[in-house]
Amino acid sequence: MTVTASTPTDRVRGTTILDFRDVAMTFPDGTTALAGVDLTVARGEFVSVVGPSGCGKSTLLRIASGLEQVTEGDMTADTKRIGYVFQDATLLPWRDVSANVELLAELHGIPKAERKAKAKLAIDLVGLTGFEKHLPRALSGGMRMRASLARSLTLDPELFLFDEPFGALDEITRERLNDELVRLYTEKQFGALFITHSVSEAVYLSTKVVVMSGRPGRIVATFEVPFPLPRDPDLRFTAEYAELVGAVSHALRGDHS
Repeated sequence: MTVTASTPTDRVRGTTILDFRDVAMTFPDGTTALAGVDLTVARGEFVSVVGPSGCGKSTLLRIASGLEQVTEGDMTADTKRIGYVFQDATLLPWRDVSANVELLAELHGIPKAERKAKAKLAIDLVGLTGFEKHLPRALSGGMRMRASLARSLTLDPELFLFDEPFGALDEITRERLNDELVRLYTEKQFGALFITHSVSEAVYLSTKVVVMSGRPGRIVATFEVPFPLPRDPDLRFTAEYAELVGAVSHALRGDHS
């Protein structure tokens, strides 16, 4: 049974943009990654998923993106404008920042002048202005992730899928990028499904946090996040924030009482 800590939030929910109904996923080798998953993401809602390694979190994203097909149940995405940000920035080493950011727009057939304008705007949004001609090897890990995010922004996604994009970064860089992502989310109001191992990150970024069990992954708890947007970085030091992080951590460890 799903345990819900439901504190009303001041954010207005839109219509459903991503919907998992009783989804199960079994791979050809017989491994069952997911079982009985019911999960929705509304337009303008930021949903983070935490769970132990191997519980099927990334499988949820691959299903949402169309890279995997469910073996039971249904998944519907009410948009084709989907941005996918991976744990690795996956930048082409021979392309500079501008050319890397233009790549997805180029592959989608967007005319050159339009995609250059979109890339410039996206680069400005993620704070990489002045680094347009730098190659990936000249960038820090955080800057490479900014470039990866900018690349997806050129497609004006209505839904973002994030697969632990900040997991390999140091804590200070990670917090700074969390702040930048909250700013972008507040401005663009896209729907988001964010996978992370960090409970603190999940609570800080999200309007809703979902906790999954070990394999086969099931949703065991859902927490509405009541803190207003945009978020003050000092939120991380408040008692209310620590209390919610603690409650999510208890659910992650299996304390559902």
